[in-house]
Amino acid sequence: MGWILLGIVAIVVLYIVVAYNGLVRLRNRIENAWSQIDVQLKRRYDLIPNLIETVKGYAAHERQVFQNVTEARANAINASTVKDQGQAENMLTGTLKSLFAVAENYPQLKANENFMMLQEELAGTEGKIAYARQFYNDAVMLYSTKRQVFPSSVIAQWFKFPEKEYFEIEETAAREPVKVKF
Repeated sequence: MGWILLGIVAIVVLYIVVAYNGLVRLRNRIENAWSQIDVQLKRRYDLIPNLIETVKGYAAHERQVFQNVTEARANAINASTVKDQGQAENMLTGTLKSLFAVAENYPQLKANENFMMLQEELAGTEGKIAYARQFYNDAVMLYSTKRQVFPSSVIAQWFKFPEKEYFEIEETAAREPVKVKF
């Protein structure tokens, strides 16, 4: 009888260890995914000043557009939570749209090799951000599912595994196509 009781206790302890380790693995996957988003966002932030300087040479009187992009970039860099980061990225995307709209008015700028290269790099970075965001949100979904499914939900509560936020963009920003014509 003692061996049976000992076996049951061992199975329960083994399950707790396996469930805990699974939650830790998923939490680490989320942190890794967020760091990948962060890398791409920093790359985007580094490209923006170069893009602004290139456009500024052709459209010096468009100061408000440059100021808006610069402020939106600073807000995005300083965002601290996933939700704040999403809102800041939406603002930055909107200001970049206005920057590209200004560029449409200057045919010499559209033909500028440096501007075209920067635009291409920014477009590539946007694609990488979208992929990294999808990977992050998939990791959050797996983690959330594990946190909510019984009996691992009990382990998650015992060891205080916090809820994680999805990295979302606004509905209007998601549905409106970026209109850049060169």
